[in-house]
Amino acid sequence: MDFYQKIGIVCRMIPRGRVATYGQIAALCGKRRNSRQVGYALKLGLAGEIPAHRVVNSRGELVGAKYFDTPTKQAQLLRDEGVGLLWDGESWRVRMKDFAWHLTDPEFDAVCGAVGETWSDN
Repeated sequence: MDFYQKIGIVCRMIPRGRVATYGQIAALCGKRRNSRQVGYALKLGLAGEIPAHRVVNSRGELVGAKYFDTPTKQAQLLRDEGVGLLWDGESWRVRMKDFAWHLTDPEFDAVCGAVGETWSDN
């Protein structure tokens, strides 16, 4: 299974009403230093059909908005799922303390099993 397939699997596991960061997805796929590659995969559709609106940067900013049909589409999709957003004067930002995907042990085990990874510090 290649890295892009793993990205797709992990993104499809992000629960409705939660968000994950590019770095978090990269780490769960076994390449924690490849967060930009996650963004590249989402931008080009290399990870397949996924809920890309649930992926934000480490500060919770909706930096992927330019890849949606309209600049506000990502924000609207997140609001529809009940995710709280704040306008910081420059961009929409998710309230990460309330809406970040903090995996439970069973979720973590399920993700690792689905992508064939074990936790490592690589």
